[in-house]
Amino acid sequence: MGLRSFSDPAKLYGLNVWGERNFVVEDGVVKVNHGCKPSLVSITKSLRESGYKGPLLLRFPHMAAKNVRTLFEHFERAKREFGYSGKFKAVFPLKVNQFPGFIIPLMEATKDLDYGLEAGSKGELILAMAYTNPGSPITVNGFKDREMISIGFLAAKMGHNITLTIEGINELELIIKEASRLGLPIPKIGLRIRLHTGGIGIWAKSGGYSSKFGLTSTELLEAMELLKKHNLTDMLSMIHFHIGSQMNNISPLKRAIREAGNIYAELRKLGAKNLRAINIGGGLAVEYSQKDDLSSRNYTLEEFTNDVVYLLKEISSSKGVKEPTIFTESGRFVAADHAVLIAPVLELFSQEYSEKSLSLKKDNPPLVQELYDLYRSINEKNAREYLHDALDHMESLLTLFDLGYIDLTDRANTETLVHLIIRRSIELLRDKPSQEIKDVLERVQERYLVNFSLFQSLPDYWGLGQSFPVMPLDRLNIRPTRSASLWDITCDSDGEIAFNIDNPLYLHDVDVEKEEYFLGFFKVGAYQEVLGMRHNLFTHPTEATVNFDEDGNFMVENIVEAQNILDVLEDFDYDTKEIERRIRQHIEESSTIAEEERKEILGELYLYLSENGYLRTINFNE
Repeated sequence: MGLRSFSDPAKLYGLNVWGERNFVVEDGVVKVNHGCKPSLVSITKSLRESGYKGPLLLRFPHMAAKNVRTLFEHFERAKREFGYSGKFKAVFPLKVNQFPGFIIPLMEATKDLDYGLEAGSKGELILAMAYTNPGSPITVNGFKDREMISIGFLAAKMGHNITLTIEGINELELIIKEASRLGLPIPKIGLRIRLHTGGIGIWAKSGGYSSKFGLTSTELLEAMELLKKHNLTDMLSMIHFHIGSQMNNISPLKRAIREAGNIYAELRKLGAKNLRAINIGGGLAVEYSQKDDLSSRNYTLEEFTNDVVYLLKEISSSKGVKEPTIFTESGRFVAADHAVLIAPVLELFSQEYSEKSLSLKKDNPPLVQELYDLYRSINEKNAREYLHDALDHMESLLTLFDLGYIDLTDRANTETLVHLIIRRSIELLRDKPSQEIKDVLERVQERYLVNFSLFQSLPDYWGLGQSFPVMPLDRLNIRPTRSASLWDITCDSDGEIAFNIDNPLYLHDVDVEKEEYFLGFFKVGAYQEVLGMRHNLFTHPTEATVNFDEDGNFMVENIVEAQNILDVLEDFDYDTKEIERRIRQHIEESSTIAEEERKEILGELYLYLSENGYLRTINFNE
């Protein structure tokens, strides 16, 4: 069943697989493994007591900074190990997370490194020019028009170390024209190469000859001729490739590096004497799995860095060329860990099936009475047999209802008794796992209604089937007994994280009317915020940054509250003043609202409009 490992709750929820030592379980709660080790549930409750309801997004800047430093340390180690003379530099691709709560602390924490930003649009380029530390690299990828290239020239005039990576010959022609118009300094020029090597996984189309970006071999030769013709060969400083995000296998990257290394050597021989860098793009995978045997990455960071450095040294040696500076654009690896989505559970749907909801008659149908007897007498010895009997009886009784032989009260009693028997049998048999019990768990899992929008906060789950680590924030010293599927609060059937017997989630049987129960969704710092959609007009969660001082004390800072309903409507280009006017008019013209009530109703509506759209409390029994 997967519950045998409960003696180590970190293992049950895979923290030892995906956690990167960022979090630990102590005293039954999840704690940040840094400084004074605050618990996530205490941070959450503190924010809720300050009036911030609904889901929360907690940022931990130290985790992103740690990932950058880990990347640099591993490349420097590999360089020493293989005697590599080239440098190592890196940029963060802004498309992964452009939010100021992430970017500004990241740049501040890495200003002592050759670490900058990558831009793929005009807006991102402006951000890169504003926040990249002096001397650190800026790379510009993606399709560009004259204006975007002109902004690149302005960045060079500002003193930025900027490289414009061209995706097509037309972009090189625009650079040549802007160089004639604007003069020196000219940004460095990069060439994105279209490799024969394909990618792997969901993003496999990022590589190969059918990929969206890059120059073919013929276009590379044409680009070299253009550069020579306009005396710009010395500005060619980098070649770039990217074979896909979240590379779960190292083999395609190794093939791509061999191919790119040989192209680098050939371009040097053709006269590109200042070509000194190979940008291997992003793709360094993140471990999202909560089980050892379902790994998202089949290589270590040490293997990744060793392979890159060794292969480029080997190619450079065999071709007799200078060992290139290695650039990476690993965004997911840097950003994913730093953010945790925390959302409260609002309801457990099967909790309506309780003894108090039984409406047994003086004379019940025989099968209903037998179900009641099974429930009253179930124990560890007979649990498996009684579970079988209960499921068989339910099928028979539902058939009898369809045929009109039992009434709705009998049907309701049937459903309640069967759920009570299932719950009790699972508790009794939890230390005796079997495929049979697994099948029952998959069939009758508990449905937890969680106060968040999957489309807003976990769009990659909905769009790509990307899983994210999930676990409760507390009660981790208590055995979870419920196989769980999670429902969000959107009115869309796709807003569900279904129970998966191969990667099961077990949660606690709690009474949310009496106590709060929070779930943490981890590694959501890459792409999820920028791709989130306002399905049902749910906006971004309230976010807060958790920083630590030199003594290890933590501070919750930079709280950005979720937008209220009026702000969201305004973002959709509604005239909110007109909305208010029309509502006021409908209230005034309503024949069912007494005149003395109108002001009170209008005030109540204004109060609701000033709040965010997430749910406050919910009680289906009211």
